[in-house]
Amino acid sequence: METVDRGTADRRALKHVAIREYVRDLVAGCAPGTAAPSERDLVERFSVARMTVRQALDALVTEGVLQRFPGRGTFVAPPRRRPSRVASFTEDMAGRGAVAESRTLLAEKVKSPAGVARALGLVPREPVLRWRRLRLADGSPVCLSDAYISSSLVPGLLDGPDLPDSLYDELTARGRRPTWAEDSLSAGVATPDEAALLECPEGAVVIRLTRRALWEDRPIEISRSVYRADQHTVSFQLGG
Repeated sequence: METVDRGTADRRALKHVAIREYVRDLVAGCAPGTAAPSERDLVERFSVARMTVRQALDALVTEGVLQRFPGRGTFVAPPRRRPSRVASFTEDMAGRGAVAESRTLLAEKVKSPAGVARALGLVPREPVLRWRRLRLADGSPVCLSDAYISSSLVPGLLDGPDLPDSLYDELTARGRRPTWAEDSLSAGVATPDEAALLECPEGAVVIRLTRRALWEDRPIEISRSVYRADQHTVSFQLGG
């Protein structure tokens, strides 16, 4: 079996890093779509094997500095977009030019249902906070929200006579604002209870949104919200 001594391996690694940083500096400030140096040019310039050059370029592709198109070559990549900030209902409405309000329908500590415990990474029936609210925009009912929050991460959240105006503002103040969220959307029709609260006809079209929000890598909230489809538009930011 062929062996490679440590010194040779270290020199190859240094070559790979040198090529990577050379290309990085070369394309810095170039417009997206600008052609990167070809593998052949880099092989000749650095007198290395093509595999070493490819390793350096692969690293820059992974970082998002370059993008590769089979049959065409390697080019400067467009800037990567950061995921949108996880927005609260209050922030969402403010962005639409509306004033948000909330009416608490239920606020209590309960034993977590099996599905909620699983989503929050808890032991079944471990205590959680349940906060059910009617959300309004400029005085009109828009959304019915039922949130379960990990009580161990936000102790005392629902204690006291005055509840927070915004859950996410309160989490921010505690240094536990969600940094990531998984949202799931579906269409449905309003149940009699939902129709009465949302002031819409029974059977009217609604948007159902389920969110699992995480603070760092720890699930902190699972919520199920029902929006009046005639009062709310869902927006997304997508990037390739």
